[in-house]
Amino acid sequence: MEQVPEPRWHVVVPVKGGPAAKSRLRSTLDASGLDDGAIVAAVAHDTLAVTADVVGTGHVVVVTAEPGETAYAISQGFVVVSDPGTGLDDACSAGVREALGRGGTHVAVLLGDHPALTAGELEAVLRHGSAHPSFFVADAEGTGTALVGTTTGRGPALAFGPGSAARHLDLGHVPLDVEAPGLRHDVDDDVSLRWAVEHLRPGPRTLAALGR
Repeated sequence: MEQVPEPRWHVVVPVKGGPAAKSRLRSTLDASGLDDGAIVAAVAHDTLAVTADVVGTGHVVVVTAEPGETAYAISQGFVVVSDPGTGLDDACSAGVREALGRGGTHVAVLLGDHPALTAGELEAVLRHGSAHPSFFVADAEGTGTALVGTTTGRGPALAFGPGSAARHLDLGHVPLDVEAPGLRHDVDDDVSLRWAVEHLRPGPRTLAALGR
């Protein structure tokens, strides 16, 4: 029997970038003597690198309006979509439309603040998610959302932000109960960053920015 090929996923990653990105993290790093801008960029770039390892560079859609992040994404071979500047959901939706326009039917939206994400975690989530029309992965606290995916060839309804897990559940997305600490742990401030360093294994760019 001929084996059915695995679906090719596109993954949309919004990256705000620049001085306005991750203000909570930057403010808590101000007295540390570290380059907060380099750390913020490294967190996003480690997330993107793992994503590219899983789906391929040409299937990573970066949504950004920041020139430095645009240049970085182009240099890595990612697809770049301009952030419309009307909020996170609209930015993600713009990236999803680009992926669908490129023929994608299986599209995931992954927030770009998961420096300890592993390829195995993302592969497992996409594999399990393939069984559902749409799905999401809650963050470690169970209230936020790390990833939303669809297999229908249509853009999923998105409701990111505080309390988004409940909203995504109400929108009909199936919650995936997965053991994926690197995916479910996002970095928003120095506490979450220290926890990732102590309990997980952030990617090489984040560790280098931290001087480790």
